[in-house]
Amino acid sequence: MTDEELVQGMMDGDQASFEALVHRYHAPLSGFLQRQLKDPGRAEDVVQETFLKLLRQLKDRRSPDNVQAWLYRVAMNQCRDYWKSSGYQTDRNRFGEPPERKDERPSVVEMAERSETRREIRQTLEELPQVQREVVLLRFYQDLKLQDIADALQLPLGSVKTHLYKALRRLKTKLGKEQEAPKRAEGGEADGIAER
Repeated sequence: MTDEELVQGMMDGDQASFEALVHRYHAPLSGFLQRQLKDPGRAEDVVQETFLKLLRQLKDRRSPDNVQAWLYRVAMNQCRDYWKSSGYQTDRNRFGEPPERKDERPSVVEMAERSETRREIRQTLEELPQVQREVVLLRFYQDLKLQDIADALQLPLGSVKTHLYKALRRLKTKLGKEQEAPKRAEGGEADGIAER
């Protein structure tokens, strides 16, 4: 069933349509919000509130044009509201940044390299301007189409393309420099040995 058919079923009071829509979008929304908020509990609260807002809107017989984009837009707006709130400032000052979880399992070199690359990407993503970070997360982590991202962020399609281009160029430049630094260091040591 399409999103539109599920929404129509929800407007007609069909519980199965609601459950199907929640099943379709709960995990992707939750994953997106956990990356945004870095707090699984708060992310789950936002997911639930997002679906409640959809139910309230449908109760008033107002159906969103693009349900997927609407859900992400509402979820992102709730994140922004939270970041502006005094509760966020209090939590951040009280607890600091959440600790990085370490993988306790023994790993091979390849797994360590992949983990390091993921960490570098995550860290570099955090350095992007908010709108660029949101575009990248929605495109590559949530697999949304560019038009759906434009709808979710309420931006023109051309702006989304520009933000994506700039973000990818910035990521490539930043990650490229980090990859070259160890090679230069290794090369410098080798050159020093050869000169002796």
